[in-house]
Amino acid sequence: MTTADLTITPLTVPKSVDDADAADFIAFGELNRLVCDEEVGLPDLSPTASQMLASWQDESDSLHVGYIARRGGDIVGMVTLAYAQEEHAKAAEFDLLVPAAHAHECIAESLLLYAEEDARRRGRDVLQTWTLHRPAHTEDALVPKTGWGRIPSTALSQLLEAHGYGLEQVERNSELDLHADPGILERALAEATAFAGRDYCALAWELPTPPALRDGYAAVLARLVTDAPSGDMEFDEETWDADRVARRDVRMTSAGQLVAVSAVEYVPTGEIVAYNELLIGPDRAGVTHQFGTLVATEHRGHRLGTIVKCANLLRWRELAPQSPRVSTFNAEENRPMLDINEALGFVPVSYAGAWQKKI
Repeated sequence: MTTADLTITPLTVPKSVDDADAADFIAFGELNRLVCDEEVGLPDLSPTASQMLASWQDESDSLHVGYIARRGGDIVGMVTLAYAQEEHAKAAEFDLLVPAAHAHECIAESLLLYAEEDARRRGRDVLQTWTLHRPAHTEDALVPKTGWGRIPSTALSQLLEAHGYGLEQVERNSELDLHADPGILERALAEATAFAGRDYCALAWELPTPPALRDGYAAVLARLVTDAPSGDMEFDEETWDADRVARRDVRMTSAGQLVAVSAVEYVPTGEIVAYNELLIGPDRAGVTHQFGTLVATEHRGHRLGTIVKCANLLRWRELAPQSPRVSTFNAEENRPMLDINEALGFVPVSYAGAWQKKI
């Protein structure tokens, strides 16, 4: 089937999902969940339209734009792009959303070219996207440039390869049963706390971040793109301060979301040197998502990753007792963090491929 009858138009960002012009944005949320379900059987990997709306409305730190592909009035695909707003930023992150029913109709290719042109117009020359995959069971699976992990080929990965994108990294998506015996978490936390010693102090809060902690939290959040394993992905360094933390808090707690933070302070300097975040939507019986987790490079080797993970998971059982499981992504080469996950009972359920192209 050709794309001669395909129309591509901008995605409208409404003031509210209850507004008359919100239909396309709601469809965006539904399509995102459908694609996650079709690709790996995990629709909850995607937030709902209500959960995403605040991030799309606030352009202070990241600009989000989207385009809808229609045929005969029916939505047959979308592409969304995110642009960091730092002056030095040169990357464009995009997400291609085409349901299986239209996977072989050249729609994804049309949207890909549209996204690349949008990035060029905005002066970006590094394009990045992620693909979802079930576990690889074939000898001809794709191996990233890092050499860690492998994923099966899909229609979307083949399209990206054909257009010059390289597979830079594989991430593992793991889940933990939140209703399992907490003894493993309790023992691991006690052992890690004793090992770390008195120079490290545990902190905990729910968003919004207390004003006294915003500067320290901003400093460690800024290090996620520089300290986390990322292969050759060229992520733009981010500028963080207390005001940006406050803006992020508003976005992350929109639509009734709950976010808990576990952190570690290095007592001699007062710096926050490790953190872990857990988030759940307004349905407290839904899946929990682990957002950022990081231990600052110079403080690794003190089991701080175990401390922030275990402390947050144990507290989460009280904050969201109905949530059945927590989902997280980690780079396959990040063995220290994967070792922690595996010891705590996380099991792999899907994988993501990180792709990049320079134009």
